[in-house]
Amino acid sequence: MKLFKSLLILALSIISQVSNADALVQNQAMKASTIIEFYIDEDGVRAELEIGANALEGFKNLLPDAIYRQFNYGDEAYNQRLQTFFSKELSLLTGDETYLTGQLLSIGPAKRILRDPINGTPLPIQDDAPEVIEATLYYSFPKGKLPEQLIFLSPPARDIGFVAYHNGVSINDFRFISSGYTLDLDWEDPWYSAFTSRNLRRKYSAPMSGFIYVEPFEVRKEIITRPKDLQRWVDLGLKNKKVISVESQAEIKQKVAEFLTEHHPVVIDGKPAKGILESVNFLERTLTSSRVIDPPEPLNIDAAILGVIFVYPQTALPDSVVMTWDLWDERIIDVPVSAVDQAGPLGMLLQSDWNKLKWQNFLKNPVVPSFNIVEAPAATWQIILYKSLPVIGILALITLLWLALTIKRKQSFALPLSTVCLLLLTSGLAAQLGKSNNPELDRAQTIVSSLLHNIYRSFDYRDDSDIYDILARSVTGELLTDIFLETKQSLVLANQGGAQAKVKEVSLESLNLKPDDNENSFTVEADWVVQGSVGHWGHVHQRSNRYQAVMNMVVEEQQWKLSKMTILQQERL
Repeated sequence: MKLFKSLLILALSIISQVSNADALVQNQAMKASTIIEFYIDEDGVRAELEIGANALEGFKNLLPDAIYRQFNYGDEAYNQRLQTFFSKELSLLTGDETYLTGQLLSIGPAKRILRDPINGTPLPIQDDAPEVIEATLYYSFPKGKLPEQLIFLSPPARDIGFVAYHNGVSINDFRFISSGYTLDLDWEDPWYSAFTSRNLRRKYSAPMSGFIYVEPFEVRKEIITRPKDLQRWVDLGLKNKKVISVESQAEIKQKVAEFLTEHHPVVIDGKPAKGILESVNFLERTLTSSRVIDPPEPLNIDAAILGVIFVYPQTALPDSVVMTWDLWDERIIDVPVSAVDQAGPLGMLLQSDWNKLKWQNFLKNPVVPSFNIVEAPAATWQIILYKSLPVIGILALITLLWLALTIKRKQSFALPLSTVCLLLLTSGLAAQLGKSNNPELDRAQTIVSSLLHNIYRSFDYRDDSDIYDILARSVTGELLTDIFLETKQSLVLANQGGAQAKVKEVSLESLNLKPDDNENSFTVEADWVVQGSVGHWGHVHQRSNRYQAVMNMVVEEQQWKLSKMTILQQERL
């Protein structure tokens, strides 16, 4: 029973470790010989370096004298070399071209930090990570003056990846650094700090964004927003705060939910729709995924974001959905939005004079979840006929001998002949209409395939009573309750805020019948593949799993139902 629960949890929890439908490619800056991370705050800029062998010469003036001379770089004094490095190599200038004073805080050997090749998230330290020289630099701001701009000059080495943060807010995704990059600093709200080159701006730079998902049984609206931006419309108690404490987060989420309930109205098939609030969560968002921050933790007010989900239940796939964005000011100018259906996401930018996200049903062959009709088990009279076939056959043979004997003796053979005819007719009917509930292979494949399909399809519905009632058509007894409760719980955990994973296809690949002495049951060993997807925060994720299991089917209430399952193997494809 626990193994079957595991099956559905894994099959429906399609959100974790998935392949993203967006065209995300590996960031080659992650493979650079040298990585620099800049951390900017009110006092200055801290730069953390991992210097690889391929770029070592470009950073030679940082090296201690012994190593500098060992590489035959010369015999220039260390202090002079540092001055050259901070003024002509890795230099930071203010907008008025004033050089910031730099100093070396530490330097020494270390292991390279291995990072996710797409979003740069540090991976666990690996023993075979390459050796690097680790250095920490610091550039001080002039006292009492916060620069409005920073200009970056890079060392004479091309293979340098970098990322910058302003008061904890990521300014750019990993990129290759080059001299002359100019950064505009917004000290009031670091979220809006940005490089003047658009190519250096992070993908998720918008303070607000919205998504509409259209599915056969629901329309879902998802809003991503920063509490600090919403503070301009509704008092969330954030004024003059730098950190959102754990204690204040529940109240903030409640106020945000109440506020957004009255905004971004949705019209479905020409009629205003009232949404049901499903969830409000603080999120951590990367290029590849979004996750609910759980357990809660104190959050930087500049970087904190909320994800809010509203659901609009439907009885059928709608023809049109329109969401109107109604929050605009001097900060909220462009809002990225996307409408997602079975064909995938269609994104656009909304502006105050173009503020409607419209979805129209142009799907030529939309896939609407449906249930298979499971072949009924054999009726009692069919089983009696099936079981009586050998007896009828033996009686027919005896009667044939009787008929032959009467003909040989030249006696009247009317009675044996009519008896033979009756028994042969009965035998033919028994062979044609008689059935056993220990089916042959083809029939067993049809029954198992239909039951698996219907089990997964039952979770397409949102209402618990609907799911339970439909699931009860395919599963028996205690197993029914376990599947219902555990799968519902697994969906909530996997959805990271409410988006439900949807199984798109269940393909039975092979099936072998196992010995079973019970007339009203049969046992099989089966292999099947589950393909599914989930749409969440503008992404569509795909997932396929293969399973091998021993399953027992029984007759209950004149229906075939699944009563037991033991998972033998599961594999992520």
